[in-house]
Amino acid sequence: MDAAVVAEPLIEVTEVSKTYLVGTEKVHALQGVTLRVNEGEFLALAGPSGSGKTTLLNLLGLVESPSAGRIRLDDTVVTDVSPRRLTRLRAERLGYVFQTFNLLPVLTVAENIEYPLFLRRVGRRDRWRRVNEMAHRVGLGSFMDHKPSQLSGGQRQRVAIARALVGSPRVVLADEPTANLDTHTGEKILTLMKELNRETKATFIFSTHDPQIMAAADRVVRLHDGRIAAT
Repeated sequence: MDAAVVAEPLIEVTEVSKTYLVGTEKVHALQGVTLRVNEGEFLALAGPSGSGKTTLLNLLGLVESPSAGRIRLDDTVVTDVSPRRLTRLRAERLGYVFQTFNLLPVLTVAENIEYPLFLRRVGRRDRWRRVNEMAHRVGLGSFMDHKPSQLSGGQRQRVAIARALVGSPRVVLADEPTANLDTHTGEKILTLMKELNRETKATFIFSTHDPQIMAAADRVVRLHDGRIAAT
């Protein structure tokens, strides 16, 4: 009988460290972190402030580069590629949801969702089809012409989620996505993200203090002093 084939993880982090220079002092934000993330996971990075979870999220999101170690995303060792290639990978394979929403205030809901597709030069007809589908999926079909200032916090986060997913990314990275929301709204946003995770098969990775997110996660990776304490 043939041995079972073990699927390669979508993301593989190997002995990754990140050091910052603060004045004349070195701060070791991450030290020798090794982690595998499977396709379709709903994963939480947890730990106290200063534990390294946001730094690890930024490295996974290709926003920062490690000081040492190797990161592979899908079929690409991202620590070996050029800045131009990293920009393409971010646009094509990653989506981002921020604690402070990061919406463009002068754009409408539809235009905010559309923006990453515009940057990728997706055709106008295809852009608006995708925008319309995603806006309705997150419950904002009747708010397409609204500006962010006309929306509640929960609605703004729904726009951010739609914007993150409209380009069909392999991975969605969310930094404390419920931190600026009340408990009830946070529950609804979490339910929405869990539903989208199941429907789209995108991998969701959270940096969070929120017990609700940790309870809903497939796996919680706990960091302490720049190292993985438990997974």
